[in-house]
Amino acid sequence: MNKFRTHYIADIDDSLISESIVVSGWVENIRDHGGVLFLDLRDETGTLQTVSNDDDMFKGIAKESVVKLTGKLRKRDEGTENERLTTGSLELVVETLEMLGESVHELPFDIMTSKQTKDDVRLKYRYLDLRNESVKNNIKLRAEILHFLHNKMYNLGFTQVQTPILTASSPEGARDFVVPSRLFKGKFYALPQAPQIYKELLMVGGLGKYYQIAPCFRDEDARADRTLEFYQLDLEMSFVEEEDILNVGESIFYDTFTKFSNKKVTKPPFRRIAYRDAIDLYGTDKPDLRNPLIIKDATKVLENTTFGPFKNSIIKTIVVHDIGEYSNSWFNELVDYASSIGMPGIGYITLMEDGSLKGPIDKFLSEEERTNLINEFGMKTNSVMFFIANKRLATAQKFAGLIRDELGRKLNLLDPNKLELCIINDFPMFELDETTGKYDFCHNPFSMPHGGIKDYENKKPEEILAYQYDFVCNGNEMASGAIRNHDLDSLAKGFEIVGYSRSEVEERFKSIFTAFKYGCPPHGGMAPGIDRLIMLIQDEPNLREVQAFPPNASGVDLMMGSPATLQPEQLRELGIEIKGDEDE
Repeated sequence: MNKFRTHYIADIDDSLISESIVVSGWVENIRDHGGVLFLDLRDETGTLQTVSNDDDMFKGIAKESVVKLTGKLRKRDEGTENERLTTGSLELVVETLEMLGESVHELPFDIMTSKQTKDDVRLKYRYLDLRNESVKNNIKLRAEILHFLHNKMYNLGFTQVQTPILTASSPEGARDFVVPSRLFKGKFYALPQAPQIYKELLMVGGLGKYYQIAPCFRDEDARADRTLEFYQLDLEMSFVEEEDILNVGESIFYDTFTKFSNKKVTKPPFRRIAYRDAIDLYGTDKPDLRNPLIIKDATKVLENTTFGPFKNSIIKTIVVHDIGEYSNSWFNELVDYASSIGMPGIGYITLMEDGSLKGPIDKFLSEEERTNLINEFGMKTNSVMFFIANKRLATAQKFAGLIRDELGRKLNLLDPNKLELCIINDFPMFELDETTGKYDFCHNPFSMPHGGIKDYENKKPEEILAYQYDFVCNGNEMASGAIRNHDLDSLAKGFEIVGYSRSEVEERFKSIFTAFKYGCPPHGGMAPGIDRLIMLIQDEPNLREVQAFPPNASGVDLMMGSPATLQPEQLRELGIEIKGDEDE
């Protein structure tokens, strides 16, 4: 028998009344009720009230100390039950107490309310934060979801393969984390941004269906939905078309969400939206479809406008019904939001009951423009039309998307009990940087253009569409994927358009250019984000809440003290010399 416990607290029930039991855990609280002392004991499964009439039994014990208690279980007095606890009708009469691990420092925060503490303090003492039931349950749920996904992928016929963590640097869009080599001074490994090349080589190797729960490392600024290290359900399949992979993705998301969430989940098949349609209708390639508002274009209707900010501009509109009588302060808040995101302002007009328009820009509209705006955009009495204008199409679309999102929040259009999924596909292969005049990949550089290499011969770069797709849920990108380009000439041509010569590409991706010459099957895959999946299921505001030991928002691990400086002898061994001031 285990000397530290006969029972976990979660297993204690009425069948053990009058039995002698042993429990061990952390002291959550001690209360003195005039000669009767209560100690709430918490283990990893629950909390149990214990009681003693001995004034010295719990004397001098600090909260969060680890103790072992023996005693007999009994029913609580009627009216003193605690419905919050699974053991709320029971208590342990303590006969002996043994100190196993004394808490000798003042706690930096209250364990029960640790989520209300500043993030940096929580992360510095993450091992204490994990004692909070809500935080701990996120980590336990993560384990359950990973177990479920492993079983699901196995049942779908996928083979789990662990790919290397130390690999070669490659131009995949983000900065690499690099690791210096001791044996080969001046050379570096890189941590994988994703197992992209390895999984394609597995298809060349004939595995057919590969997956792994893959750690990914990207040296980027942290944000709410991204940390320096994150995990994805990485998968790849050979001899497939786009729809085959989308079907697998739909099954993964639907089954996982319905098993672990009580929210209403979109049933497959998920709506497919072409990238350019998503940008036109929603101003983003990750639209929140819980929001019914649609962006429309008023550039043609207002092409002869005399209103200065609209002249020679792309003009987007959003019509919202039944808000014309909202207070001026409500509209002023939206104007303030528009300013906060870099817009010079936001115009709007309201359709009055007598058919007239009212608003800051009405006086700049001709009668014909008023009539066309009302008719073409379906305005009704008390409808408000918002205008977003900019000289650049992409900027107008982006601002319109942000205003749409803000309207959705202000109008409570986003049902918190829904998980609304869609698939964005037909991404452009390239996007033009209007500042530099150079092309870059819009999505995954290893993707297959719709027309193969003929697209590079017959179309302008901005006209080329690729077999690329994202899964989106409630405005969050949940997975990205593509049908891969297994034609080496086409692959090299794509990289040439963004500025790499064929020789550079062959050198950087030597493994692929060699392997594909031995016979490469058509293949494709995707990678659902594990952290974001759990984040949505748990309604958490950021990824750090669902990772065991995350860095803070600046990428610093306050608990372990990293990043840290190396000792001079370590630097010498690696052949590294630190130059310049740390602040430069």
